[in-house]
Amino acid sequence: MLNRLRAALRPAQARPDRTAPRAPDGHILYAVGDVHGELGLLRRLLDTIARDHAQMVERHGPVTPVLIMLGDYVDRGPDSRGVIDLLRGGADPAGRTLDDMLPGFTRHCLRGNHEQSMLDFLADPLAALRWLDFGGPATLRSYGLPAVMEGPAVLQAVALSEALAAQLPPSHRRFLDDLAYQVVYGDYAFVHAGIRPGRPLAEQTAEDMLWIRAPFMLAEGPHEKVIVHGHTIVPDVDILPQRIAVDTGAYRSGRLSAVALHGPDIRVLDAQRAGPL
Repeated sequence: MLNRLRAALRPAQARPDRTAPRAPDGHILYAVGDVHGELGLLRRLLDTIARDHAQMVERHGPVTPVLIMLGDYVDRGPDSRGVIDLLRGGADPAGRTLDDMLPGFTRHCLRGNHEQSMLDFLADPLAALRWLDFGGPATLRSYGLPAVMEGPAVLQAVALSEALAAQLPPSHRRFLDDLAYQVVYGDYAFVHAGIRPGRPLAEQTAEDMLWIRAPFMLAEGPHEKVIVHGHTIVPDVDILPQRIAVDTGAYRSGRLSAVALHGPDIRVLDAQRAGPL
């Protein structure tokens, strides 16, 4: 399915200056793609963002920085717990918090389908069994739990859900519960998966913002805002007139990506997997 979507995507096209989307004056927006438990990559990318912002201040004077995380912090990668702990205000393995890494940044963490699936599993494991098939076991392991238990599958799911609820720190649960679905700055709207074409942003459903693929990815017409999103993996950050795709598949590619939006300018920032920080 993803290969068919990629084949259908058009190359990025430059807009004439008069129609170029703009970030709000005096702001620089950094939107980060799907992390999926890759804490090391996230730390590297946040350090890259901090350096980029410092350089922007040197060139342009004071500019208000905004960090927007596009969802899918958990599952698949090795340290979902560490990612959530850092984003909710805790410290990384070096003892640094987000305030230490990105002082003065306004921060928004959006909800991804994987966070929603984790919450669904906590609420009703039998109705959300599929979470155990697309990344959930990695999250369970990061919280010190086994990916499977003895007994029938139904009883295993209930036992794992109860064990996760007991192991999940209250601050992590509050973080997950409080995740927003979208945020708007200037000519850009930020959302995890995308939007339903032809429907106003204010009327988008949670289901579409978390899960949509083909109807959004293949739509060529303009939207109410330029949509910055993750969810569907692309080989490189995809900058199109109507949307910007930022998920470069960190858990399997070893590359976590972001876009920096300043005035009409769009730049790509990357962090590559390497040795320990």
